[in-house]
Amino acid sequence: MFESAQRGYRAVLVLVADKRSHDSAMVRAAAVDEFIELVKAADVEIAALIDAPLQQAHAASYVGKGKLAEIKQQVEDAGADLVLVNRELTPIQERNIEREVCCQVLDRTALILDIFAQRAATYEGKLQVELAQLKHLSTRLVRGWTHLERQKGGIGLRGPGETQLETDRRLLGERIKMLKQRLSAVDKRRQAGRARRRQGQESVVALVGYTNAGKSTLFNRLTQADVLVEDKLFATLDPTVRRWSASELGTVLLSDTVGFISALPHDLVAAFRSTLQEAREADLLLHVIDGADPGMAEHMHDVDAVLQEIDAGQVPVLKVFNKADRSGAETGIRFDSNDQCASVTISALAGAGLDELARAVNLRLGIGRLRGMLHIPFAAAELRARLFELDAIEAEHANDDDGFNVSVNVADSSLQQLARLPGEAGKVAAQSLSHKP
Repeated sequence: MFESAQRGYRAVLVLVADKRSHDSAMVRAAAVDEFIELVKAADVEIAALIDAPLQQAHAASYVGKGKLAEIKQQVEDAGADLVLVNRELTPIQERNIEREVCCQVLDRTALILDIFAQRAATYEGKLQVELAQLKHLSTRLVRGWTHLERQKGGIGLRGPGETQLETDRRLLGERIKMLKQRLSAVDKRRQAGRARRRQGQESVVALVGYTNAGKSTLFNRLTQADVLVEDKLFATLDPTVRRWSASELGTVLLSDTVGFISALPHDLVAAFRSTLQEAREADLLLHVIDGADPGMAEHMHDVDAVLQEIDAGQVPVLKVFNKADRSGAETGIRFDSNDQCASVTISALAGAGLDELARAVNLRLGIGRLRGMLHIPFAAAELRARLFELDAIEAEHANDDDGFNVSVNVADSSLQQLARLPGEAGKVAAQSLSHKP
């Protein structure tokens, strides 16, 4: 059985096109470009490209004998050690192509799994990727073990009672069971963390979208975080949660999630289910869209399909059209016929339209706010300090007798959290809520 893909491989890419497809030439070209970007994200050198238009897939090897011979010749001419196919292959098709071309063959699903394996950084992410890989591998064990038959007949020749294939399947099943148990334990800790955040009464907003749409760039802009940003597919795998403070919005919890892609492997979605729970339990989803992408409509549909698959279809969604600096679109909020906030156009890279985004989130969440004068006695100085931390004080006048008169613009959710401060500070915050007009 061939080893998994390693860095430094040279690959021949087989670009299968369905002749019966009604997709436009632009959509087909975008799909090819995406597959090439996946290959680059896996750090694999492209040795040659082979177009393979098909009327119908062949059961034995997906492509016909003539195309197989062409692939084999290209592998030999280019000195390639890997063949990558932009479709999902059955285990039999994968095995038959490998026998013919005499090198490793990976389909699109295996390539995505390999990228995830490279990028996973946290303990949970590594567990999730390994689980998805093992589930994928479990259907492909037949490829290398027929020569290791251990059951034999006759006295003195009987084996341990199971074939090597059965042994590997049993060991694989035990490993999968163990990974699920560990992920369950991690998920319990993640649920406890979500519960603690919920006690703070802060709204939770999750960034979702197609991979490389600019979610991490936007996340860093809004939260001053340092999440990895690369012009590569699946640069972000592990979810990150930070506080987002804005004058229009107050403070909410913002979560950055893994990017989606068309035909995302089902095992991968299942393995990352606990991670994607950040999206399922959010109060609002910001669907970040690459506004300069010609395949934008198809990618939006793919994201909606994954949201349905992870049971997040009922969470309110605000569309955020990013990369206005490339598309030339005007930044700002767009309203529908019912005067409801429908979408926002921004440029995360240039930092344009972010105030309008905060305002749109405020409108969609229906966050109440206290705007006006608030008297803070000297004994409640901790409340004043916390309001400064939230950037909620617009003006201040010190009263030498009994405290400060401040002009505030603060979300009710933040005041509810401040009302739990000990002593006079919590008391003043609670009174400001109860006396709010």
